[in-house]
Amino acid sequence: MVPELASREHLRAIVPAVRLALEEASTRLEDLAAIAVTQGPGLVGSLLVGITYAKALALARELPLIAVNHIEGHIHAVASQNQIEFPALALVVSGGHTHLFEVREGFVYRLLGKTRDDAAGEAFDKVAKLLGFGYPGGPVIDKLAPQGDPRAIPFTPARMKGNTLDFS
Repeated sequence: MVPELASREHLRAIVPAVRLALEEASTRLEDLAAIAVTQGPGLVGSLLVGITYAKALALARELPLIAVNHIEGHIHAVASQNQIEFPALALVVSGGHTHLFEVREGFVYRLLGKTRDDAAGEAFDKVAKLLGFGYPGGPVIDKLAPQGDPRAIPFTPARMKGNTLDFS
């Protein structure tokens, strides 16, 4: 992942993404009670695009601004759509993060393991770039994966010192 390119892509996509989200929710900016924005962790440039846009919307509409932790947002998104029995195990996989958490009632988290190198989404994008599929390549790789031969390239489990729940 190239941080500068990711920031530019966020800048290009933020207005259409917000419009689409409002449309899919059958609502308008005028109907919102607050603006929530990812405040981190993540790529600084991409976060700045989102935070700046959210601050501008909140200021223009005189709405409260709510800062959201990116990783917690992934977990809460699943919990908002599904009945969760606690304690639960959460595997958070995104373009820049791959973490394994124990989630207790009240959304108390304990990190169990994480990737030591590229996040899963970043690895997808790197493979896609090598194959000439462009950026972001994760969706293309994901679509093609079921047609591939899992034995084509033999992988061995990573052997790492330290936390046995970390992965590569």
